[in-house]
Amino acid sequence: MFRARERESASAVPSKHEPKLSAYQVAMRDRLLAAPVVPAPAPWRSVGVVPVGGLLGIGFASHPDSGRDLAMVVSHDGHGLFDTVTGEKIARNRDPDPDGSTPDQAADLSCPGLDPVEGDRVQIAGLFGGGLHTGTRDRWKLEVVTPAWPNERVLLSRDGGLPHAGPHGERWWHLYHCDWSTFRAAGFSPSGRTIAVATSSDLSLWTR
Repeated sequence: MFRARERESASAVPSKHEPKLSAYQVAMRDRLLAAPVVPAPAPWRSVGVVPVGGLLGIGFASHPDSGRDLAMVVSHDGHGLFDTVTGEKIARNRDPDPDGSTPDQAADLSCPGLDPVEGDRVQIAGLFGGGLHTGTRDRWKLEVVTPAWPNERVLLSRDGGLPHAGPHGERWWHLYHCDWSTFRAAGFSPSGRTIAVATSSDLSLWTR
């Protein structure tokens, strides 16, 4: 018991070999910490926040008739499908087949789609791995940073306007601060028309 406590205490001591942050890195961290959450710029608009308790991951599909982006949510309470333009829940399955109810059961981290994409497989990013698109063809980019671990910040930028390459609110925007739920995933839909940020408690959507 004593040796275990001794090892635990020793592991809490900062390593003498850990490199110090450079002046540039400190300035970058301070800049990120100082940036408040702001609305997304035009042409983006917020669709809203959808509460989803026990959210595990999200993925995107395309409506076969309208072509609209659909967001599929996988949670402890089942599967849901949302219209990303209105935020409306258009399909729900509270009791999915246990053999495919979570994406970790498939090699490609996918789950079966719901009506109107029933019969398709939707790849899910979140707790079990995977990822969403981090950029669009017209040069929008999304980054997840943690200047104050473990709270993630989601940054939107345009035309290469990374946090070190322009003023906040003009070239880059602090879109979301994950400071009270566990971060799951963030990114664009394959079409580039939707931004999604998912945490263990909710789904935030923006559209254009």
